Amino acid sequence: MARAAVKAKQAQRAQAQAAAKPSRKQRKHASGGNPNQDLFFSRIRRRQKWVFLVLAVLFAVSFAALGVGSGTGGGLEQVFSGILGSGGDPVAKAQAEIKTNPAKGYKDLANAYVTNNDLPSAITALNSYLAIKKTDSAAWTQLGGYEKQQADTYASQYQQVLLTSQLQSPGSIFQPTGTLATVLGTNPIEQYFSQQNSAVSQPLFRKAVAGYNASLSDFQKAAKYATRANLPDAEQLVASAAQAAGNPKVALKALQRYVELVPNSPQLQQIESLCKQLGGSCAPKHKKK
Repeated sequence: MARAAVKAKQAQRAQAQAAAKPSRKQRKHASGGNPNQDLFFSRIRRRQKWVFLVLAVLFAVSFAALGVGSGTGGGLEQVFSGILGSGGDPVAKAQAEIKTNPAKGYKDLANAYVTNNDLPSAITALNSYLAIKKTDSAAWTQLGGYEKQQADTYASQYQQVLLTSQLQSPGSIFQPTGTLATVLGTNPIEQYFSQQNSAVSQPLFRKAVAGYNASLSDFQKAAKYATRANLPDAEQLVASAAQAAGNPKVALKALQRYVELVPNSPQLQQIESLCKQLGGSCAPKHKKK
């Protein structure tokens, strides 16, 4: 009986220990997560090592070929440009077009520069176009407008420098003349500012004059190649450009030609008055005595 009781107690203890110890299915992962997580990634690392190795090699070769990180700056940009095209860059698109169609390419390039507010580059591009299409009256008119606009900018800057010069040396406005001026001499401070402003203003003045003269030449070529229907407007542009360039004789002749073409112009009275100021007459032939 005693031996049976001992065996019964040992069996009870074994059952209690088995109930207290969790099974493999009931065990939780040490980190509290999915117990299969580490196993999953371990399998990927073991089986897919060659995939990661190939990808690493491909990235290394691609970056080296494209110049990424080399400071050349253009590898990826060139690739995406080749895939997507020039996109919204009209300047790049026009420059590429020059290779296949120079005339149209230069014309589009000039328009693209104007859109970007780059008037000097637009003038250069349009001159290249007119070297190919020399008899394009409309393009000569367009170029004349650009030249005049650029000249107006230089003239405005020139006037601003002169105004600044007067503000920096106001004594020059009231500078005495004659013997008194000799006695007082020159104010060194005002002389300094005058020299500095002169060094800035004179180049602007020359650029403005050159721009107005170039504009006049362009409008004259536009009138030369203009059709009969467009010639009156072309002559008016020549007259306006000649006045801006300080050439009254050319302005007068252009207005006279305009009156010959349009003798019944509603602007005839104003034109005749302007011709008198220029030292001539623009009256139509039927009005001349």
